[in-house]
Amino acid sequence: MQAQQTLKQRTLKQSVQTTGIGVHSGKKVRLTLRPAAPDTGIVFTRIDLDNPVSIKADPENVGETMLSTALVREGVKVSTIEHLMSALAAMGIDNLYVDITAEEIPIMDGSASPFLYLIQSAGIEEQNASKLFARIKRRIEVRKGDIYASLEPYDGFKLAFEIDFQHPAVKDTRQFLEVDLSRQSYGTEIARARTFGFMKDVEMLRSKNLGLGGNLTNAVVLDEYRVLNDTLRYDDEFVKHKILDAVGDLYTLGYGIIGRFYGYKSGHAVNNLLMRELLQQQDAWELVSADQDDKSPFAYDGSASVAFS
Repeated sequence: MQAQQTLKQRTLKQSVQTTGIGVHSGKKVRLTLRPAAPDTGIVFTRIDLDNPVSIKADPENVGETMLSTALVREGVKVSTIEHLMSALAAMGIDNLYVDITAEEIPIMDGSASPFLYLIQSAGIEEQNASKLFARIKRRIEVRKGDIYASLEPYDGFKLAFEIDFQHPAVKDTRQFLEVDLSRQSYGTEIARARTFGFMKDVEMLRSKNLGLGGNLTNAVVLDEYRVLNDTLRYDDEFVKHKILDAVGDLYTLGYGIIGRFYGYKSGHAVNNLLMRELLQQQDAWELVSADQDDKSPFAYDGSASVAFS
């Protein structure tokens, strides 16, 4: 019987670049993804500053969670990282430098799909270091009013999410969804789900200099009664986007998770609270490696059979 091989850490084969606008700032931004050495993690750098500032993706570096996840260090911000982080989690990218020329990751089409394409176009390189996962050993939960999120043991990576928007167009779609991303394809089931917002909130957001770059090409927009876009990409696109966000927020931990996430009306703030609580509850999880046969490279798209050890 042939011995299994330990999964290796991953980075990109080469640098890749794109441009877009920030959904909240409305500013044009150039995004560059660069390979990084093993055990570097995901490091964001504001290269537009006279003295560039780097911030590692880490739950404790998340400083703002209003409508997006933002890393903050010494007054410098890198915001709206969740869609890119979600794509990096899905592709199993452990180490990467992310350079940006403004304070916000470009929104692209409002989903994670363009970032998957960007990663795939650069190519993925396995590195000479074992890939580690955070395996959940016991249940933990955080609450904020009637909003809550939890993690519990599970042999794989499963996410369940429930939303409760009292809007006719949302109520007509599925309000609860559970996906097992160790068996189902992230690229097919989740990646194309777009961020969404309500016309009634536009004036409030813009008074706070938010949502300045949002439009029908990069978000699903709803008035009081209906979706203003021509069509939805999924019948349950709203709850799928909340799962997409959760995948990205959980990946700020720096490791893929072996466990089951459940979110009830959860958003970036409660997702981050859950990650901070996990760091505090050190007996609730452990770092483990994973094995695969050499013909089945693993990513969270369900393409491989993986044994955790």
